[in-house]
Amino acid sequence: MKQLRGFKYRFYPTSAQRLELAHTFGCTRFVYNWALALRTNSYYQDNVSLTYTDTSNALTKLKKDPEKMWLRAVSSVPLQQGLRHLNTAFQNFFKGKTKYPKFKKKNNRQSAHYAPNAFKWVEGKLTLAKMSQPLKIRWSRYFTGEPKSVTISKDPSNRYFVSFLVEEELEQWSQSSDEIGIDLGIKDVVVTSNGFASGNPKHYQKYQTRLKTLQRRLAKKEKGSNNRHKARLKVAKLHAKIADCRKDFLHKLSTKLVSESQAIYTETLAVKNMMANHQLAKAIADCGWAEFLRQLEYKAKWHDRKIGAIDRWFPSSKRCNPCGHILDKLPLEVREWTCPSCNSLNLRDQNAALNIKAVGQTVFACGSSSSGGQSLTDLAILG
Repeated sequence: MKQLRGFKYRFYPTSAQRLELAHTFGCTRFVYNWALALRTNSYYQDNVSLTYTDTSNALTKLKKDPEKMWLRAVSSVPLQQGLRHLNTAFQNFFKGKTKYPKFKKKNNRQSAHYAPNAFKWVEGKLTLAKMSQPLKIRWSRYFTGEPKSVTISKDPSNRYFVSFLVEEELEQWSQSSDEIGIDLGIKDVVVTSNGFASGNPKHYQKYQTRLKTLQRRLAKKEKGSNNRHKARLKVAKLHAKIADCRKDFLHKLSTKLVSESQAIYTETLAVKNMMANHQLAKAIADCGWAEFLRQLEYKAKWHDRKIGAIDRWFPSSKRCNPCGHILDKLPLEVREWTCPSCNSLNLRDQNAALNIKAVGQTVFACGSSSSGGQSLTDLAILG
């Protein structure tokens, strides 16, 4: 089956390309922030909600302003795409998916989106609009389809990346009869109902001492100085290394689980509320649960797997899987407990995973939860 997929690579621009990309990033960021301010002021001052078409027409007039002629020096496509991304951000905000759009900052991630009419793809070489030479891309893997769009980005550590959106035939993984429940945790990021424990590399904790040192040095540098810029880059590069290590671990873990299981049942976590515990917030953030679930979701959809989430309030850890007895309370530090009803020894995480699997299978089969929870279709059934 054909599937839209993203392929991301690092590339190394020449000096001229760096200058052109810096100009493009700056103009795209300016247009995004200008349109955001325009739509916000129009609503609060004139009580008028502007649309993408309104901002696009306003941009045409803005580019004719003698003081904004520098906007015409770059390709118009990334500027229009910036307006589309802003419009999507507003749509997500009105649907309750995200917060109100924020202004983009110069030192954060920079990006520019190119439609097919703004780049050339010839014999595996990519040339962007306003550029005469193709980009020097470091190919780590290859794709067969034609790029439908290209996104150029620069992260805070000054690394350049190019992302291709390609529709190509996706090789399906073989079907499996296994179904698993997974319990998310801190000691082990994932514990499954069949006894697999992923462990926790704790990437942030590994580099925490070095990060503290670099951040202290950064804080002592004079704002606006070249030394502060160098110190900021060192901090950004270490943060990028931590993020890359974490994402690599989560990709390998999610691929393993999806490839070996036909159905995966998870718990529904209120991560934002859990982060209010200042003793565990750093450890929770280092696990990357949201990114892991996101990867499970799209990989399950690609390979015709089912993934569902049980009701948030189901006592998966306090319920004895063999007999169904529910404890009144179970402190977090208790990692194994003996059931007072059937005297069975329960490992906290695996017992929770077994309960999640049992409830998930029941709800999926019946279509609704007898305990007052939502059906898996309403929660997160995919594939």
